[in-house]
Amino acid sequence: MTANVNQLSDDDLTLTESAQQKMQELAGQVEEPIEGVRVYATPGGCSGVNFGMTFTDQLSNEDNVREYEGFKLIVDNGTLGYLKGVEIDFVASDGDDARFVFNNLQPVGGGCGTCASNTGGGCG
Repeated sequence: MTANVNQLSDDDLTLTESAQQKMQELAGQVEEPIEGVRVYATPGGCSGVNFGMTFTDQLSNEDNVREYEGFKLIVDNGTLGYLKGVEIDFVASDGDDARFVFNNLQPVGGGCGTCASNTGGGCG
């Protein structure tokens, strides 16, 4: 049975060209069948929410999807509430410091200083 999903738009969430290329590359390396790359939120950190990404082989009626070349980006309704207007970028610096960065994150309360920023920072 196929889930009845909503389509993501640029107003919801965007990916930079470098993030699209990296996700396409990573999705192409997965040997099992997948539906796409799921962006998710979990409780934690001093900003109250941590974000992550994983490959998924399932879609639900709570999912929002955007198709890119070589992969789909999947975000459930709960996570989308935190990510509205966010841009996901892939940044590769010198050495081994390569990562996905969430730009334009809005503070969700309970923060302590710079902890809610997309660049991290310490509490204390």
